[in-house]
Amino acid sequence: MRYEDFQFILFDRQSDGVLLATLNRPEVMNATNARLHWELTQLWAVVDQDPTVKVVVVTGAGDRAFSAGGDLAFVEEMTGNHEVMSVVMKEASDIVYNMLACEKPIVTAINGVAVGAGLAVALLADVSVMAEGARITDGHARLGVSAGDHAAIVWPLLCGMAKAKYYLMTADFIDGKEAERLGLVTFCAPREDVLPRALAIAARLAGGSQAAIRATKKSLNNWMRMAGPVFDNSLALEMLCFMGADAKEGVDALRNKRQPSFPSARIPS
Repeated sequence: MRYEDFQFILFDRQSDGVLLATLNRPEVMNATNARLHWELTQLWAVVDQDPTVKVVVVTGAGDRAFSAGGDLAFVEEMTGNHEVMSVVMKEASDIVYNMLACEKPIVTAINGVAVGAGLAVALLADVSVMAEGARITDGHARLGVSAGDHAAIVWPLLCGMAKAKYYLMTADFIDGKEAERLGLVTFCAPREDVLPRALAIAARLAGGSQAAIRATKKSLNNWMRMAGPVFDNSLALEMLCFMGADAKEGVDALRNKRQPSFPSARIPS
């Protein structure tokens, strides 16, 4: 795959081997449809195999969102649909493992809300810079499915098990300042400084020993690789939840902008 083959990711070469990749569906807050979800599986190998790129910086188009989760129509198509679910499951796995396999540093400039696959990219980066007023959430529990697309493999490492359990079970939103305090992101900054700071970090990494930086990343990523079975299980359980009544209620509540009433939460009469 070549850069020009991407439909929803724009590329802008910076100086000194830094590549800026922008998730580009601003009219829907850069939410992932089927095509963008697939493109997020392909991006990392393209970057890794490009000898002119040393570091990639990922951000979202516009000033509202990094990526606001999956398109509702995309999520609805998954619910109860084994064929679609199988494709999404493989792609969700590929996003995580392909990011871990990418030898080159990944920096994210989280300029706005990040949910779903967008949050996976935002937090699996090697260095993350988040706007103070931006908000993130692993919203799976709010949808009636278990956290599966990245959270089990990385949240406990980033913020500890106690905080990971709370935020993944409640799906509460976290702003940039709190995300930095918890250790979910590397730095937070005023929104206008997020991309410049991310690019400055990328330039510094691009000017360092590439052998040393890549080997360091590879070694540290083995902590997440050890959690691979945990992630694989969480992803399978998420897909299983998509077959249940709670997911149908969660999607309907989201579409109609109301609080869900999950069947599993009702007390039997």
